[in-house]
Amino acid sequence: MEDRTAEVVDSGFTDHVLVCTNARDSEYAACADAHGDAVYDAVEAWLRDHGVFWSPVQLAETTCLGLCSADGTAIAIQPRNRWYSDVTPEDVPELLRSEFGENADDLGVDASTAAD
Repeated sequence: MEDRTAEVVDSGFTDHVLVCTNARDSEYAACADAHGDAVYDAVEAWLRDHGVFWSPVQLAETTCLGLCSADGTAIAIQPRNRWYSDVTPEDVPELLRSEFGENADDLGVDASTAAD
């Protein structure tokens, strides 16, 4: 195991957007069926349009974040400790503007104050 925290921080990384695209064969809702891929694509497009895709903001597709809903996808933004459910592709610009600022200039929020 190698601790690469300093390397990641030194690279300018500040935030990580996790988008659930989990699919399951079940009677319960899953993000894959609630436009998970389209939400992921919308997040990627917004980050690219604002020049922050991969550095300083990284994007990852995840399995279940525990916020399952048939009405939309689950998203977590770290280290802000922000959790969203029922996100549709149309919600993404407003959500990311509220988290990262109009021009994506509100990055690197201190995790200890992010929930305030």
